[in-house]
Amino acid sequence: MIKADLHIHSNCSDGSDSVEELAHKIKPAGIDIFALSDHDTVEGCRKMREIAQFIPAVELTCLCGEIKCHILGYGIDIENPELEALIEKGKVLRRKKLETRIKYLKDIWNIELTAPELDWLYSRKSVVKTHLANIIVNRGLADNNIEAMKKYLDGCKTGNTRFDGREAIDTIKKAGGIAVWAHPLGGEGEIHLQKEEFLKRLEIMKNFGIQGLECYYSRYNHQEIEFLIQCANENNLFISGGSDYHGTNKNIPLARLNSDDIPIDAGLLSVLKYLRHGVEYDY
Repeated sequence: MIKADLHIHSNCSDGSDSVEELAHKIKPAGIDIFALSDHDTVEGCRKMREIAQFIPAVELTCLCGEIKCHILGYGIDIENPELEALIEKGKVLRRKKLETRIKYLKDIWNIELTAPELDWLYSRKSVVKTHLANIIVNRGLADNNIEAMKKYLDGCKTGNTRFDGREAIDTIKKAGGIAVWAHPLGGEGEIHLQKEEFLKRLEIMKNFGIQGLECYYSRYNHQEIEFLIQCANENNLFISGGSDYHGTNKNIPLARLNSDDIPIDAGLLSVLKYLRHGVEYDY
């Protein structure tokens, strides 16, 4: 059996592991093929290409019509100028969101960040809510980052700071990549969509140009995965799968592609057959 994990995060976005630490964990986890898919940055991919053979990827935070979603771009050229321009635009959007959250913590919760804490946040390539939550946990104000986000940050209204979904998907394609809808039934901590609502959203996502579905996902059970596979096949979409590993920032182990932790052969992930990055996969 060949094992793959196509959804992994480093500390270049909101994971806890450095790229070097991740590279050393891949083989012990039994993973043969992996993608590094940090949020809205490819900085980790630039580091990883000096260390290991992998699939360069990115996870873009998007808005497709009224649908808040994450779009995975697989097999991208990380030096593509249009992708670089989009990522730079994202930095501006995230900085705006960060400033809003910092002010919210001060005004609503009387939590004023210190100079070292601010320096750490501003030095990062991709800052998300998890980073602020970790600061709150380190101060002893919450037991974990999930609790910290729910109590101190979820009430903060930041407005729309997401990429336009059509622009994001088009840019992924122009960068030679394949655009896949990440955890399409709902991600970590979200209520999973019912079939009827998902099918409505799927039609919208198809109109935006989505090419695949993340059918295998660490939080999805057998029935949910089978439903997503059926939808992918009926709509001629690629099938992908990943754990959404974030190190200690989420309780998800590497290579877990379903909630029952049943091993999944990489041959079931049709997206791999169309990715070319110096290695030919033969199933």
